[in-house]
Amino acid sequence: MRKFKTILVTGGAGFIGSHVIRQLVHNYPETKIINLDALTYAGNLENLKDIESCQNYSFIHANICDAEAVLSIISEHQPDAIVHLAAESHVDRSILDPMSFVKTNVLGTMNLLQAARSVWKDRQDVLFYHISTDEVFGSLGAEGFFDENTPYDPRSPYSASKAASDHFVRAAWHTYHIPVVISNCSNNYGPYHFPEKLIPLCILNLIEGKPLPVYGKGINVRDWLWVQDHATAIDLILHKAEPGKTYTIGGKNEWRNIDVVLELCKLADELLNRPTGTSEQQITYVKDRAGHDMRYAIDPTLIENELGWKPSIDFANGLRKTFEWYLANPEWVTNVRSGDYLKYYEIQYSER
Repeated sequence: MRKFKTILVTGGAGFIGSHVIRQLVHNYPETKIINLDALTYAGNLENLKDIESCQNYSFIHANICDAEAVLSIISEHQPDAIVHLAAESHVDRSILDPMSFVKTNVLGTMNLLQAARSVWKDRQDVLFYHISTDEVFGSLGAEGFFDENTPYDPRSPYSASKAASDHFVRAAWHTYHIPVVISNCSNNYGPYHFPEKLIPLCILNLIEGKPLPVYGKGINVRDWLWVQDHATAIDLILHKAEPGKTYTIGGKNEWRNIDVVLELCKLADELLNRPTGTSEQQITYVKDRAGHDMRYAIDPTLIENELGWKPSIDFANGLRKTFEWYLANPEWVTNVRSGDYLKYYEIQYSER
């Protein structure tokens, strides 16, 4: 098992990143955990209030698109591991503004790789860990699963930008011999999820009596992964995976979008003390997203067999825990909605 003195996590104030930061801070008290985040609309330091006073945690406000800042930070702090989560991740936003996704996801990743190469030189006791998405593989039909050998076939500006960044990371491994690992995950859900995404948006709209927007007929299928299970997988890969490896991480938990919404409606009726069936009346079907992928599903056999990882929670319990968390944290919701969220996404959502 690898040990690190200093781990730099990019995007650590975001949804997945904050869970990863928390896990690393608690599991490795002798390791310095540095959170580098630009604090854009989806980044929120309130996600980390419970660990901000920990002695092995620190925060740096910077943007990975700033090459000089990235090089300066890596030169000064000398991390021996970089866990790269910072990314533009919302498909709808990528359709409206693809260039911002190219800048952050492709050029930002290259800035990190170039800085790591400059500072690490020929060191092999270091690791660049790039977290990606199953969307780079395109769209599945009714059968089959994505795995580590699935060809890339991105369909949206978002997935194309993530695919490009994956390729640059692998190129750094083959060309410059920077030790790297990559993982591609399915849809995450859980506490601290930004409210433009399907599950938190529906939870909050259920609470507030607003419409529940469902793209098309709601038959698109996604594989849902509890965010803490993803953080555990990232921890295992970071400390145990061999450089050059790729892992696909999924919850073995396929649901049609409409069925997820219906489950949330049942929870709302129960948790909000409504008559059975009341919340379903908020469902509203909206025009389908351009290029909407039909189905994602991941085969996580490799990470299960090699690293001993498995999902820890079933979807019913995970949804309940998530709904209860949003009910218990209205102040967090108010604060994260104070940015540009409402301006663009009062009705629409992404499954991601």
